[in-house]
This record gives sequence, C-alpha cells and structure tokens, in this order.
Amino acid sequence: MNKMLKTLAAAALAAVISPAAMAEEVTLKVHFFLPATSLANTLFITPWCERIAKESAQRLKCQIFPSMQLGGTPPQLFEQARDGVADVVWTLPGYTAGRFPSIEVFELPFMMQNPEATSKALWDYTQKYSQAEFKDVKPLAFHVHGDGVFHMSAKPIKTMADLKGLKLRAPTRMTNRFLAMLGATPVGMPVPQVGDALSKGVIDGAVVPYEVVPSVKIQELVKYHSETDPTEPAFYTSTFVFAMNKAKYESLPADLKKVIDNNSGQALSGLIGKAFLQADAEGKKLTTRNTTNVIPAAELASWKKLGQNLADSWVSDMNGKGQPGAQMLGAARSLITQHATPR
Repeated sequence: MNKMLKTLAAAALAAVISPAAMAEEVTLKVHFFLPATSLANTLFITPWCERIAKESAQRLKCQIFPSMQLGGTPPQLFEQARDGVADVVWTLPGYTAGRFPSIEVFELPFMMQNPEATSKALWDYTQKYSQAEFKDVKPLAFHVHGDGVFHMSAKPIKTMADLKGLKLRAPTRMTNRFLAMLGATPVGMPVPQVGDALSKGVIDGAVVPYEVVPSVKIQELVKYHSETDPTEPAFYTSTFVFAMNKAKYESLPADLKKVIDNNSGQALSGLIGKAFLQADAEGKKLTTRNTTNVIPAAELASWKKLGQNLADSWVSDMNGKGQPGAQMLGAARSLITQHATPR
C-alpha cells in the first residue's frame, strides 16, 4: 500500500509541475581571447548572455571563459567552436590568414564607414558569399570594429613617409599587406601579444581601435595616437565572427533554438557594431595624457590609391579561386552604402 501511495503521489506531483519547470537547462561555454574586463565582454558578450537567459526564463545560461581560459590560442578558437571544445566563441577569421578569403573584402582599406552599418552589411554579404567557409559552425553574428588607429611609441604618424621602416603590429592579412605598401614592416600578431611586444620594443607601434586600449593598457605603453580623418572611411577594420557549435545548437529544444535565433543575425551584428563604437569612445578617454593627431583627407588621397591597388589584387585572387571577385567587391561596397548611417 505504501508503495502504491508513493507512486500516486509522484504522479500527482508530476502533473502539477509545468513543462517549463521540468525542461532542460543548458549552460553554454563561451570562450574568447580578451580579458573579462574588456569592453568587448562588458558591452557585448555578457549582455548577450543576459538576454538569452532572460528570454529563456533562465534555461539558457553562459559560463564565460575569457583570456583563453579553456586553453589554446586565439587562432584556434574557430576550431574549438567546430569541435565542441567551446559552445560559443568570439574571434577574428583573419587570425588564420587565407582561410576565409571571401570575408577579407571588408578588411580592405577605406571600406568601413560606420561599424553598426558595416556590420549589418557584413552579415548580409556572408549569407550569399561566405556560407561555405563557415559551414562547420553556426554563425550567430559577423561584425567589424570602429576606425583603426596608429598607436606609436616614439613618433606620431602624419604622412606616409613617417611609416617607412617602422615595425607595426597588424591583425589581418589585408592590413599587413596594406601597411607594407605604405612602407612599414608589418608584424602579424593577435591582440593579447601586443602589450608585451610594445613594452619590449619588438614593435614600434600597433594598429588597433581605441576599444582595445584598456585591455592591453596601450595608453601606458605609447605616447602618440594617430587617427585618420573621421569624414573618410576607416583606413582599416577587422572582421569578427560570433559562432556556436552546430551540434550544441541542434541539440536544443525548439523553444531554446528560437531564443538563439532571436538573438542572432543581422540585428545582432549591427548591435555589436554599435557597441564597439561606444567602446571606442570609452577607450579613447584613457589616452588623454598622450598626444593625438589626425591625418587629413588630403594626405590620405595617396593612401587610397594604394588601397585600390590592394582591392584589385584581392579581386584577382578571388577570380583565381573561381569566385566572382569584382561582383563580391561591388556587393560589399553596395551593402555598406545601403546600410550607411551618419558617422
């Protein structure tokens, strides 16, 4: 009798518990290369995690692993998302040079006009031209950062001649090639290595957006910050991907997939671009004790001619891979203009 009563009681309890209460809770391991204090985390990654938790009634949660705490190096983050080492990663496709050539069009000089608008354009572009390159993960967003800035140890950059012979850190293949065309010696490295390279004099300066300044303490390692005319498109930007392990996504029940879907795509891409614009403003505040100059549009005219040469080279490279290079470049420029908002 006691056994029967226990069985009936258990059945009654199960009947009154809502399906949501019995539903599975999922914790996503989120991995990236910057510290927890970085503006990328505080303005984008953590808020995203908070939104999916709220919209799933706390059934979707994040366990955040900043500063490569799950191991590996920044260039390995894409594989970690593919292989399930992490459930969600944030990284730069450009950290693995040449692997994602279609997306490099957005890293060409003087393409990016506004990070929010350009990030929306980047998402739209990838849906047509980059799906094969990212088929091993589920992209949640693609985005760019704000205007690239020269952060220099010994002297500011005012003209192209000032770059001759200087060793400069750059993030991607396109920016490395452009700096070489301008006369500098490019040194490719992920952001986490920049501080040490500056402090040891391995490089004379670095090109990064202001957003990165607090993560690396760049304001303590250099004396000069050289911006390009804000009425001109940025002399460089980098592309980023926020991606999820496909098997993890597919394992979710339909309602949790919907939460992820509602926090993905073009809208999220634009939101991240907007957050990075805010992050630039915050990072720039830390540089006030140093000297800042603006490289004028008249000086940049000759830079832009070299930038077009690089764009032509990218088109040729894509044509050689059997892709419609000119069409892709035209589509990228058209989408950026289509989404453009006042700077």
